[in-house]
Amino acid sequence: MTIRVQRIINWIKKYFIDNGPDCKAVIGISGGKDSTVAAALLCKAIGPENVIAVQMPQGYQSDIDISNEVIEYLGIKEHYNINIGEACKATFFSLPSDIRNLPQVVSNVPARERMNILYAIAAARHGRVANTCNRSENYVGYSTKFGDSAGDFSILHNYTVTEVKEIGLELGLPEKFIEKVPEDGLTGLSDEENLGFSYKTLDNFLLYRITPPYEVYKNIEQRHKRNLHKTEEMPICPFF
Repeated sequence: MTIRVQRIINWIKKYFIDNGPDCKAVIGISGGKDSTVAAALLCKAIGPENVIAVQMPQGYQSDIDISNEVIEYLGIKEHYNINIGEACKATFFSLPSDIRNLPQVVSNVPARERMNILYAIAAARHGRVANTCNRSENYVGYSTKFGDSAGDFSILHNYTVTEVKEIGLELGLPEKFIEKVPEDGLTGLSDEENLGFSYKTLDNFLLYRITPPYEVYKNIEQRHKRNLHKTEEMPICPFF
């Protein structure tokens, strides 16, 4: 085990010691590298018996088998498959017709519904919800406020996509779990296709300050500035 992985595990252990001996981790498992690596670190730190995995497909999910494999591989015994399709439909149809079909609504409602499910389970199991966003996603705001950007603690916040993959390999996870291409779950497009640049380009900029071509650099920085509200503390008006 590398020093980096051991330090992450030690940090997780301390967090759960501070939250009480019967505290459990609640984590959404999509089958992607971030939730897989975060879940693997949790299992190493506090044992799979203290980890609750939750699958939350929206209707039909073609790659649900991958998340099943992850849960089985990690030995997580308490797990739930909760389909959020009907809940999302109810929200969509409660909205005015000129709002419900907007892309930003269609993409963000499911993410917030998933976080609602995770917190419901956490409340019932004295749990703490794991945030699984990484540094690369956070920098360009590729997450949903009060959706997947929420959580009680964050394991991967300081690690880029490149580093998350390295940690996965250091943990000995199968390569198929680490190299799975992430999709948005709606259009079938990959994250990189939606962003307009590769994570390798972004990570080289974040880790080594290698500046990409101007249009890509401008895209990255515009996304960063526009989405800072997702990761910064809420501004609070002073007492006057």
